[in-house]
Amino acid sequence: MIEPSYRELHRTGEFHERVEEAYRLMSPNCGLCPRCCGIDRLSGQTGVCRTGPLPVVASYGAHFGEEPPLVGHNGSGTIFFGGCNLSCVFCQNYDISYGDAGQEVSIEGLADMMLSLARQGCHNINLVTPTHQLPMILAAMEIAVIAGLDIPIVYNCGGYEPVKALQILDGIVDIYMPDAKYGSNEVGLELSGVPDYWDRNREALREMHRQVGDLHMDERGIAEYGLLVRHLVLPGNLAGTREVMHFLATEISRDTYVNVMDQYRPAHKAFALPHIARRITHEEFGEAMRIARAEGLHRFAE
Repeated sequence: MIEPSYRELHRTGEFHERVEEAYRLMSPNCGLCPRCCGIDRLSGQTGVCRTGPLPVVASYGAHFGEEPPLVGHNGSGTIFFGGCNLSCVFCQNYDISYGDAGQEVSIEGLADMMLSLARQGCHNINLVTPTHQLPMILAAMEIAVIAGLDIPIVYNCGGYEPVKALQILDGIVDIYMPDAKYGSNEVGLELSGVPDYWDRNREALREMHRQVGDLHMDERGIAEYGLLVRHLVLPGNLAGTREVMHFLATEISRDTYVNVMDQYRPAHKAFALPHIARRITHEEFGEAMRIARAEGLHRFAE
């Protein structure tokens, strides 16, 4: 197994500098996500993500429902963080993202969760919806690295990230797993409440690929580093599959590993919107896959 590069950053002292840099992004004017709420979260103020200075965790454990390169034999060590920087009307985890499913934990408690997952034999630490909790996650990682953490870190996010935050993660995150939700800003505004999703998403995907490249797996088929993109097919092609796949193939890499997902179901506020108040059809998913292949992509999650 390749030693994660974050261990070298710790040995040189640069890891601690990254922790401090992340906290400066959160306070006194939070800019951890492109919303830039501008509030002082270290003082307890909260913005759209509803999260203050401590980590909020809904659950953690070995997860076997992720993509095969993450799951392997022993599972992906997922930590589900509470809150979110997006406001998706169809969110299927709305109890975590907008409800009260998460609980505040200490930085040390979060580090213990990481170490527990590693001791269980999980192949990676999978940080689910981490964007708005980046400083706390890095502070916990620093403690865990000192205690011996040495498995890949997965950054499992909604894809609405500022490049300045991602640059802090260069050499710390081994596997980026962002969503590419929409191929237009207009749909992003309607369905996720942000006016610039596609613009920021493309910038983020470029930066992520610059850092880690295409997804690389070991001889067992378990991911060691690289980019894995998720794209959820929506009713009526609202996700803009052609635009997303064209961008990935022409501006990221034809070898991009993509999970074109068919599991959309109405949830949260989607029932009030007739155009998304239904599941997708077999034909819609088949057309999405045909588009992805026609654009030249060839590595898909099965």
